[in-house]
Amino acid sequence: MEYQTYTLVNGIRIIHQMDDSPVHYCGFVVNAGTRDELEGEEGMAHFIEHMLFKGTKKRKSWHILNRLEAVGGGLDAYTTKEETFVYATVPCQYVERAMELLGDVLFNSTFPAHEIEKEVDVILEEIQLYNDSPAELIYDDFDEMVFAGSSIGKNILGNEKTLTSFTSNDALRFMQRCYNTTELVFFSMGKIDFAKIVRWAEKYFAVSRSEREFLRQKPQLYTSSCTQKIKDTCQAHCIVGNRAFGIDDENLMALFLLTNILGGPNMSSRLNMAVRERHGLVYTIESSFIPYSDTGVFSIYFGCEESHIEKCCKLIHKELRAMMESPIDDKKMSVAKLQLGGQLLIEAQNKENLVLSMAKSFLHQNRFLSYEMVMDKIAVVSAERLQAVAQQLFATETMSKLVYK
Repeated sequence: MEYQTYTLVNGIRIIHQMDDSPVHYCGFVVNAGTRDELEGEEGMAHFIEHMLFKGTKKRKSWHILNRLEAVGGGLDAYTTKEETFVYATVPCQYVERAMELLGDVLFNSTFPAHEIEKEVDVILEEIQLYNDSPAELIYDDFDEMVFAGSSIGKNILGNEKTLTSFTSNDALRFMQRCYNTTELVFFSMGKIDFAKIVRWAEKYFAVSRSEREFLRQKPQLYTSSCTQKIKDTCQAHCIVGNRAFGIDDENLMALFLLTNILGGPNMSSRLNMAVRERHGLVYTIESSFIPYSDTGVFSIYFGCEESHIEKCCKLIHKELRAMMESPIDDKKMSVAKLQLGGQLLIEAQNKENLVLSMAKSFLHQNRFLSYEMVMDKIAVVSAERLQAVAQQLFATETMSKLVYK
């Protein structure tokens, strides 16, 4: 996959992927998220994501929302621990309209006071909805355990105490500190000529250059822990896991492959076969690996009857020990690589997910690996490397555990 890049004089980077589709995707990814919040700012990054659509120096909320919807397009946004995405999907003839609007909401938002109370109520409803979903909430609580004492472990949505204290000036101060032009990437995918994208960017993103003056705090030293929380759910929920690798670590691809072998989205995964198919103890069991810029988290989630928790954990640790004690044979390694390659190929057909992945990669690493490049990296992962990664992460005494009962 070939892409084109350009850097504006103010430091905003642009990445563009040509595509024949009549639909165009474009937007900003900002190197600012939950981990950039200071004490008392919990939930601020996500709050700003909501409030960006509530008013600018020249538009009210309705005009922002209707600007693209009137031509069949739309705006979307989401916040992660390290990034904020704000982007548009439009018919290709309206790309300039979308870029002008995106520039307006990102650089001219006013965070009107009369909109704040309403939007805080919306976010509080979102928090309640999330609290009613233990299979999702447990991941946030597990992050808080694994990254105890660090902002990267905090819940993205924030809490009622901080949210109800936010003012327009608070939001503007966070943006001034974190939304630096050198920490912005504008991404684009569609059939519009790149020269036009650059020309429109120079017109609509012509703001003064700003650079990051603060340093992100590295997560505090990790200590494994085991916690139970009473949630009065119809089934028990459990996560076991460990801190893992960041996006630049040499073991990144090995752990992605290992995660997929253990509990990827395939019914033949080792954990699914061991815990569900052979013993019928769970409906869902899955493993995941989320890398951040300087750290990461590996976890295994399952839901079961409360009386089956310990049996499930024993079966899981049995599979983890097997990965630690002996390397996978050549045939199984070949199948595992073929399986992961097919999954990645299918995922790449979702163009929205693809362009968002491209943007995130370019933001943090100033490059985006094509499917062929990723497969080349996976191809050279050895069974011995998988075993070494397993030995580094899967020792029982280093694994943390969280249970909802």
